[in-house]
Amino acid sequence: MSEDSKFFLKDSDVPKQWYNLGADLKEPMSPPLNPGTKQPIGPDDLAPLFPMELIMQEVTQERYIDIPGPVLEAYSRWRSTPLVRARALEKALDTPARIYYKYEGASPSGSHKPNTALAQAFYNKEAGVKKIATETGAGQWGTSLAFACKLFGIELDVYMVKVSFEQKPYRKLVMQTYGARCVASPSDETDSGKAILAKDPNNTGSLGIAISEAVEMAAKNPDTKYALGSVLNHVLMHQTIVGNEALLQMEMADDYPDILVGCTGGGSNFSGLVFPFIGKNFREGKNTRVIACEPKSCPSLTKGKFVYDFGDTGRLTPLMKTHTLGSQFIPPATHSGGLRYHAMAPMVSHLKEIGAIEAKAYGQKECFEAGVSFARTEGIVPAPEATHAIKGAVDEALKCKAEGKSKAILFNLCGHGHFDMQAYMDYFSGNLAEDKFDTEAFEESMASIPAVN
Repeated sequence: MSEDSKFFLKDSDVPKQWYNLGADLKEPMSPPLNPGTKQPIGPDDLAPLFPMELIMQEVTQERYIDIPGPVLEAYSRWRSTPLVRARALEKALDTPARIYYKYEGASPSGSHKPNTALAQAFYNKEAGVKKIATETGAGQWGTSLAFACKLFGIELDVYMVKVSFEQKPYRKLVMQTYGARCVASPSDETDSGKAILAKDPNNTGSLGIAISEAVEMAAKNPDTKYALGSVLNHVLMHQTIVGNEALLQMEMADDYPDILVGCTGGGSNFSGLVFPFIGKNFREGKNTRVIACEPKSCPSLTKGKFVYDFGDTGRLTPLMKTHTLGSQFIPPATHSGGLRYHAMAPMVSHLKEIGAIEAKAYGQKECFEAGVSFARTEGIVPAPEATHAIKGAVDEALKCKAEGKSKAILFNLCGHGHFDMQAYMDYFSGNLAEDKFDTEAFEESMASIPAVN
């Protein structure tokens, strides 16, 4: 093992392709369905929302997809991102484990989200699209797509979950700085938003609601397309630039992960790191454990049912086979806005079903405790979402200590927390509420699951 603590790739060595895990799945995924006919959808069903190149990436069986030159050029502003050996954290934990993290907070927007934002903006630009509508939870996706749309000359409207809109005003300002328009969701600009507000004028919003508003705007306006920051296959594939880099950097470290950890909301940052390694598990018989860490208040993998469901609250999307809490489930307000989604990416859900990954749910307070420990040892203040991955990695490192085993643990530090200081203020002042799973709301939501299952 290398004695170095940080590993960068030369510009010439940065991967030039994305990896598609779908090419290596031994059991095929269930196809998305038309909610009216209950039949598998085709490209024409998605054409009002996405440019055709992204639709084709959604269903491709090619293992590797070349990254377009303009996207690679944009990536070069910050990629490769560092792989770091967390030696100070190891020492503080007194563990024999070797802890590594891939740091995605060095991007222009401070998270992993530009990896797909730039790709989606590029393909929309190539298709002649003038305007995009999207949603965002904590704001990482909205700021990233705002950056990407400005780079490629596309107008952008962002529907931001209202609780995050109010908790994280600076992310809204970053979007505005890049030239995007940011609207608190639910809003009175769409039929789906108006319907939610009519029932509950004080509704704090959810990703499912914000998706409904953005999809509605795209469906109603011929000059507008929709972009999603997680969940769909093409989004997860774009994120694999992270894992493809990590494979090369672990070689530089003369090591290989025994355990992979990532936080999960819709599944994008988790998939971006772990999919290339899972591919090696499938193709080469490697035996890396993969752990998805989610919030206790929105535990789609650990509490949700694997059934067909809508991806949004307004029921405008196709039906997807996914681990879901029900499209009508609205998680309680927490600071991990990027993890407050009622369903998990279909491909991640499929991996859970076939036993290729594990899942754990953590509470907000224990995650912030781990995040603060990480900041005090490694020097980076993590985003609230990323603290779930840190908590999962710390737990595994302490297990290594208890068992007297030295294992390599790699997690994705998907973004910094510089726009999340209110969350840390609440933690240090003792005002950070423990997130709880609303069983009654879950059961009520699941009662309205489509009858196709």
